[in-house]
Amino acid sequence: MSLTQRADAPGAATDFVPDPRLTNEDLAPSTERKWKVFDLFALWMSDVHNLGNYTFAAGLLVLGLNVWQIFTSLLVGFVLIYVGMNMMGRIGQRHGVPFPVVSRISFGVWGANIPALIRAVIAIMWYGIQTYLASIAVNVMLIAAFPSLDSWTEHSFLGLHALGWCSFVALWLVQGLIMTRGMESVRKFQDFCGPAIWVVMIALAVWILWKAGWTISLTSTPNPVSTGEQVRQWFGAIGLILATYGTLMLNFCDFSRFAPDYRTVKRGNFWGLPINSTAFVILSVIVTAGSLEVFGKAITDPAELVAEIGNTWVLIFGALTFAVATMGVNIVANFVSPAYDLANVWPQKITFKIGGIISTVAALLVTPWNLYSNPTVVNYFLGGLGAFLGPLFGIIAVDYFWVKRGRIDAEALFKAEPGSPYYYKKGVNPKALAAFVPTAGFAAVCALVPFFDYVAPYSWFIGTATAALLYAVLCRAERTAALTDAVEG
Repeated sequence: MSLTQRADAPGAATDFVPDPRLTNEDLAPSTERKWKVFDLFALWMSDVHNLGNYTFAAGLLVLGLNVWQIFTSLLVGFVLIYVGMNMMGRIGQRHGVPFPVVSRISFGVWGANIPALIRAVIAIMWYGIQTYLASIAVNVMLIAAFPSLDSWTEHSFLGLHALGWCSFVALWLVQGLIMTRGMESVRKFQDFCGPAIWVVMIALAVWILWKAGWTISLTSTPNPVSTGEQVRQWFGAIGLILATYGTLMLNFCDFSRFAPDYRTVKRGNFWGLPINSTAFVILSVIVTAGSLEVFGKAITDPAELVAEIGNTWVLIFGALTFAVATMGVNIVANFVSPAYDLANVWPQKITFKIGGIISTVAALLVTPWNLYSNPTVVNYFLGGLGAFLGPLFGIIAVDYFWVKRGRIDAEALFKAEPGSPYYYKKGVNPKALAAFVPTAGFAAVCALVPFFDYVAPYSWFIGTATAALLYAVLCRAERTAALTDAVEG
């Protein structure tokens, strides 16, 4: 029985009636728990198996790290991400609510819209950009199959040529169709997307190793650097991978709320993060090292490497697979979150489905191909907003696990009246804002100001740590009161 139905249920054990301004069927605690270990494992495959992560891992080789150094740095990074995902996963699985409702615990029933909308804006922008990147792979496939389509790339409208428009809109519609059918469709789609890219990657690795005579160096790099620089890049890789997954770490409860128990969450995360994710990036690096051996240069774009095979059908299959994989990460990382976040703003009118429609339309209207081609927008606007996510995670984690010690009144999350534990001051927790504003600003400065280039890779970690520490200081009295109530109870 859902939270919104209890008041109407005959013989209900409680007279609680949720505030309609705070709930609908999508925001209420989940009643169906169908996500099993493989579904969560496949979710991580969908999120990790994409062109961006391939290029990121391959780029570390070009910058001066060898295969073993990349392996150890990213393994450490994914273990840290695994711990963070389990923390947010525990909250979502235990209470069955999505990220914006979880945010009410620390930011207040109305203040929760602040972290929700920050996360939504970032997700919508990247949703459009990722769709555009997937459309590029489709363009490659179409021109390879039908060379005459090259003439469709000669003229552009709003910064995108005709073939680009066709590919982008087609992918835009497919993703929108999947998402508007609800979270069950998301589960089934990502169960397919995740494993699909492994087929291409393993085949690509076998081919490049065969071309290299089954011997590649795991200790050399095309750009040798000093030991000190290698150490800096090793730690920098950890910081960057944390920043990359800090977005999904924040709202992982959107998915864990559908798991039947916490053990399922931990097992799915274990196989999907330290095991699968590290394996994928290392395979990416091995393929790149193989390209250095075979072609005399490091090819960091898998689509370019597939093109070197010289077979049109292989190119078509590879491009199609990369496009599907990019759609998978897009739906997991950049669609689910804004659908819930926008629903939280106006639950009476905006459902998950409507929130998803709003997100997809917004992702089209911002013309993401123009955003992606503008370094100022990507680096300063999206980079600055991304730096805010660390402080949000730090505050929410400390508030739930340290201040409130996991003791949450789930029904009060749907109350908007003075005296409710999450109403705070006019629906907003001033302590959360006092911790968030200065630490978010500090993290953004570290991420964006050239003077702090050496600490920029650690901006997410810096924001998380400083916000957690400041919020803990501000909430010492509340923590003491919670401990006293626990002892007396």
